[in-house]
Amino acid sequence: MSVILGINAFHAGSSAALLVDGKPVIAIAEERLNRVKYFAGFPKLAINRCLEYAGLDFRDIDAVAVGRDSGANLNKKLEFVLKNPGRLLNFARMRGKGRAFDDLATMIAEHCGVEKEKLRFAQHNVEHHLAHTASAYFASPWDHSAAITIDGSGDFVSCLLSECSGDEIRPVRKIFVPHSLGTLYTAVCQFIGYPKYGDEGKVMGLAPLGTDRYSEFFEGVLVPKNGGFRLDPKYFLPFGSNQGMHVDENGEMVVERLYSDLFVEALGEPREPYGEITQRDMDVAYSLQRIFEVYYMRLLNSLHAEVPETRLSMAGGCVLNSVANGKAFLETPFKEMCIQPAAGDDGLALGSALYVSNSVLKEEKRWVMKDSYLGDGYSTEEIRKELENAGVRHLEMERDPLLKATADEIAKGNVIGWFQGRMEWGPRALGNRSILAHPGFPGMKDILNARIKHREWFRPFAPSVLADRQDEIFEQDQPSPFMLHVYKIRPEWRERLSAVNHVDDTGRLQTVARDENPLYYDLITRFEELTGVPVILNTSFNENEPIVCRPSEAIDCYLRTRMDVLVIGPFICWKQEGSA
Repeated sequence: MSVILGINAFHAGSSAALLVDGKPVIAIAEERLNRVKYFAGFPKLAINRCLEYAGLDFRDIDAVAVGRDSGANLNKKLEFVLKNPGRLLNFARMRGKGRAFDDLATMIAEHCGVEKEKLRFAQHNVEHHLAHTASAYFASPWDHSAAITIDGSGDFVSCLLSECSGDEIRPVRKIFVPHSLGTLYTAVCQFIGYPKYGDEGKVMGLAPLGTDRYSEFFEGVLVPKNGGFRLDPKYFLPFGSNQGMHVDENGEMVVERLYSDLFVEALGEPREPYGEITQRDMDVAYSLQRIFEVYYMRLLNSLHAEVPETRLSMAGGCVLNSVANGKAFLETPFKEMCIQPAAGDDGLALGSALYVSNSVLKEEKRWVMKDSYLGDGYSTEEIRKELENAGVRHLEMERDPLLKATADEIAKGNVIGWFQGRMEWGPRALGNRSILAHPGFPGMKDILNARIKHREWFRPFAPSVLADRQDEIFEQDQPSPFMLHVYKIRPEWRERLSAVNHVDDTGRLQTVARDENPLYYDLITRFEELTGVPVILNTSFNENEPIVCRPSEAIDCYLRTRMDVLVIGPFICWKQEGSA
């Protein structure tokens, strides 16, 4: 038996994943356990939970992989310093931070409280973008594909284009910092009043409300170069030792100002967080998304010219831009995509471990990701105990009556907390840690925001659709099991799906196949029998916090919000007498 532990540490999305004989047993982000969103410290709770879940000990670990390599791209780093001698101190600091990962045994011993002598593993530092690529390609069913990873930066690279074949990943081309689509997107998020790490999705949701008023400005900020792009440095503050971010004492990511005063001169004063959203802000968001898509497609078409495949493996934080992903099928030759659900840096834990298993150790234990449910799970007795401790009225049901009762509640316009099976891996709730509602109930979007979610008014909610009914409702039929594509909703369905139909008549859908999640599939089927709609509104089970992990967190969220019903394991819970 071989045991490989993968980790992502001291960057947002701190996480751990455990492979046994080449196959993932569990993968979990630290934020789900310590309840600090986008936690960027060391994943000590996640590491311990992975081992506990697998019934293993630190002594059992054969290899530890981390998606960071301080020695990668050293020539490019030195070239940057020679061209920018004033940044030498920053480079030395960057190098010092990276070298901290050269002794993982000491790091794990200190953070996890284990004696170093018990650790016998081999250490593997995997270059950041190789780990990203591995997280998608080695989760795919393919033995050959093109691959692209795009993010802010990692190991001095912001984009990697590759050819994947068998157990090898062959880099074709790299784009180095400070040139970065991720940096540009984050800078604009800051400018229009969304300064927190992870706010990019808000700006993507705001974009359809705008116009291309500032397209000319962004065409000066981002310019083409050799099938890729470069950022005009005058629009950004100098590239520093922390690449624009640092981790505070609470383990949270702090994004420092990235844009220069030229943004202010061209666009006006930046919006204050929580201030009024103006048409200017909408237009900036639209123009940003438009230029992002232009270069996204440019990169993909350039990759296809070098690796003429129709299959594409994708990862990196920018690949969470589901609008661009949906359009890629229309504007590039690629016909199939494999995007691992934890496409951001949390996915580095799984990706680095898969890279070591496949490309370094050559274990020949190829794994195919068929669903996202790699997280924690809880027994019926554990759930029952938590319900009793909280004094929540509950009724245990068999599977079919439970599905019927839940579908009835959704059809009536009630809001349901749905906690089932193992937790999803990645940032999306995909039918196991979800809040569910009727996608066409009048005012449902406002109901959810007022009662529970408290999100910005312009942000859309997602539709979960039966996979075999997708092409009836959406204009594209490529599957999206991890909610990573946005497609147009067909005109005849837009009114019936008013709560998930965005202002531009699109939906960020999750396709649900029965072999991936039979319970959730059957629930949507029951809902269709009642309403004629094979779609359920699905949003994450949380209230301005990380998605719930434990039964106690689900129960607490249910009790403190105006959620109508909680369905947790085989138990259904109502707040008012007579609702059953």
